[in-house]
Amino acid sequence: MDKSSRIVALSALTRCLQEEASAIAAAAERLSSDEVEAALVLLERCADRKAKLVITGVGKSGIVARKIAATFSSIGLMALFLNPTDALHGDLGVVASEDVCLLLSNSGETTELLDVLPHLTRRGTGRIAIVGRSDSSLARGSDVVLEAGVDREVCPLNLAPTASTAVAMAIGDALAAVWMERRGISPADFALNHPAGSLGKQLTLTAADLMLPATKLHPLQPQTPLQEVIGGLTRDGIGSGWVEDPEHPGTLVGILTDGDLRRALQEHSAESWSHLTAADLMTSDPITVQGDLLVVKAMERMEHNRRKPISVLPVVDSDKRMMGLLRLHDLVQAGLA
Repeated sequence: MDKSSRIVALSALTRCLQEEASAIAAAAERLSSDEVEAALVLLERCADRKAKLVITGVGKSGIVARKIAATFSSIGLMALFLNPTDALHGDLGVVASEDVCLLLSNSGETTELLDVLPHLTRRGTGRIAIVGRSDSSLARGSDVVLEAGVDREVCPLNLAPTASTAVAMAIGDALAAVWMERRGISPADFALNHPAGSLGKQLTLTAADLMLPATKLHPLQPQTPLQEVIGGLTRDGIGSGWVEDPEHPGTLVGILTDGDLRRALQEHSAESWSHLTAADLMTSDPITVQGDLLVVKAMERMEHNRRKPISVLPVVDSDKRMMGLLRLHDLVQAGLA
């Protein structure tokens, strides 16, 4: 494809994006403040009662419904997608009177949704319709109507659902975002439902979760000679070790890394190496963290401390008793560094 053809393609793509953005903006202007407030009240009531948000639609609207359900579930409101055809053959049993049902249809005349509607009404289930026509049958049978109509689809044939699905999804996303604001959903709340993601790990994992436990390490004594120090660092295989207070076993007095060892050997003449001990080599009063500190905060201390960036961080309890070592290697493996 030559340059001029690529420019034409980019121009066409940009035009489509702009048309969808305009459709969303126009829909926002048409929304009724009373209807929006009523929808949010139903969602808040649903959350207060620990009920479900059941979202349904057919075809492309069904795909949008699945995405909206996933969004609400991820922010703490129990939500699920209900296939309207299956609903009429037993799956309607998942819907309770205290639940809220969000129904998506561009035409507002989707047969499968209209067949389900009277059964929702009989159960007393709250009904919010996101529809392209506010005078449609689905709109008339719902408690709340959010109009999502578009003048035309982005599709050149004005047939494939494009702008209409973009508007419906945008309204669903906006409802979720405003609901989050009203409920005061915090990053920590969000992380509870995203424990495997990067954000979830940052907001849930603590230093104690990722550290190498002290029980797997061999403490050094201040008077341990250089030869044994090297043997200790080699034996544990992590390139670092900790030095304990001989008068208070288990209490940290220093940290010793390969870097400390190299620097000490450079500072002392070779003739004096045989007289060096762990106390001569270690970093006294090292930077430490407690086990309940979030890993992301511990990582900040490793990168931005008053001395120099460090790759090993002792984890201690409130009495400075050694709990373990948090290594940069552990953070990398957890996908946090």
